[in-house]
Amino acid sequence: MDLRLDDLDRHLLALLQANARESAANLARKLKIARTTVVARIARLEREGIVAGYGVRLGQRPEQAAVRAFCGLSVNAKSASAVIRALERLPEVEEVWAVSGQFDYMVLLRCDTPEQLDKLLDQLGQIDGINQTQTSIVLSRKIDRRSAVTHSA
Repeated sequence: MDLRLDDLDRHLLALLQANARESAANLARKLKIARTTVVARIARLEREGIVAGYGVRLGQRPEQAAVRAFCGLSVNAKSASAVIRALERLPEVEEVWAVSGQFDYMVLLRCDTPEQLDKLLDQLGQIDGINQTQTSIVLSRKIDRRSAVTHSA
């Protein structure tokens, strides 16, 4: 399977990231190619896992109302899978990354209020297998490249 993207793939992905609900006909017009080519390319990108899904990206208002924090977790290695299962049950946990360095996992948390975050951090500290936490509250986002298309040469 060749996961390299050509210029047309990158342009198509950029258009989909700007508006995932754009019709194949409109995409074809913008790309100056046949609608069937757009449909085939999207199907290939989905099949190869380059397009993993479609969703809603919230605007600034809901994000500004939320309290977000990054929490580093040191975990007992034998309890790692149980810790992940416990984190999956918490709706405030948006993302979990396994990382190298001082912590085993970095967790992105989202709460409605600072008080909710405080209670959540207490809950995290009570999960069997979590030895240490360190939390940094997000003050503002300076760069957001989540919508940028990256490719390999």
